[in-house]
Amino acid sequence: MPDLLILRIIFVLILGSAGFYLRPFNLDGPYAGIAGALLGCAIVIFELRLRQVSLKRLIGAAFGSVLGILGAYLVSLVLGQALPNSYNTVPFLDVLLLALMAYVGLVLGAQKGDMLNLAALGGLFGGEKAGKPAFKILDTSVIIDGRIADISDTGFLDGVLVIPQFVLRELQMVADSADSMKRNRGRRGLDILQRIQKMTHLNVQILEDDFPNIREVDMKLIELAKMYDCKIVTNDFNLNKVAQLHGVEVLNINELANALKPVVLPGETMRVFILKEGKEYNQGVAYLDDGTMVVVDNAKRMISKTIDVGVTSVLQTTAGKMIFGRFDDRIHHVHEASPRAQREHRESAPAPSSPQ
Repeated sequence: MPDLLILRIIFVLILGSAGFYLRPFNLDGPYAGIAGALLGCAIVIFELRLRQVSLKRLIGAAFGSVLGILGAYLVSLVLGQALPNSYNTVPFLDVLLLALMAYVGLVLGAQKGDMLNLAALGGLFGGEKAGKPAFKILDTSVIIDGRIADISDTGFLDGVLVIPQFVLRELQMVADSADSMKRNRGRRGLDILQRIQKMTHLNVQILEDDFPNIREVDMKLIELAKMYDCKIVTNDFNLNKVAQLHGVEVLNINELANALKPVVLPGETMRVFILKEGKEYNQGVAYLDDGTMVVVDNAKRMISKTIDVGVTSVLQTTAGKMIFGRFDDRIHHVHEASPRAQREHRESAPAPSSPQ
């Protein structure tokens, strides 16, 4: 760092000295020297800002500005032919177009530069090798679900979260629905997006790309993921399966929630509250705190009681996990139900019929 600081000071002094001796624009020596030194300081500040920009953004900004300058030059040729006698107007329009097109190209190129795949250039930029792009596309269902905000807040999600414009339109349609339930879901989704955008450690981008020939939003998401070689974040079971058939990687929030549930092995003993009768003979049904269903044999008569059961098997499905157990009054204990469990049972029980 000291070497760079000395180099920057020398650079500013060189520009100041050049301005003092060469006197551009017929300025006096001291004023020209001060102007040169200020210009050198501005260049150093610009260089410090560029050090924080990724190589992808630099390439995108350079490519966009070159295209903008080329477009301005072509338009200026047309203006010169259309207005041959406008000596003051045409030069002004040329400068205006040059500044406008170069600025727009620079800004848009820098914004879209993050989506460049430098690995496709044959390892020319070895310092920027990052495997696959770290983009993750959010679909409507996972935004409305809301858990994506909690996961993002923990820092487990990195890279760029991409929200397509057609997903925002679908979310807006849900928020404007005449159905109060749909309307509340849509507004909840918009609130979740605002919460995600305020997270400083995340880079959230709105993507304008669309596929007018495709009507289904799910298929648009799949095509967009193919285009940018990125992943889809969803909790939609059908989208998950269709995307896998198309070779698109999916991050399913429901699968993550299932993976985080506590592991139960056959042979272990667990304590559950029998809430209701099961479908099969002499079965009772209980639920864990995370919603996992526990089916207990020989527990029909233990409804509204907390008992110890032995786990016999665990069934893992894409929809969730089911635990099967068995109650044996010779080896398992019966406990008093907690007031909370009794209250939940009373709320879930059907209303008694009136006497005849």
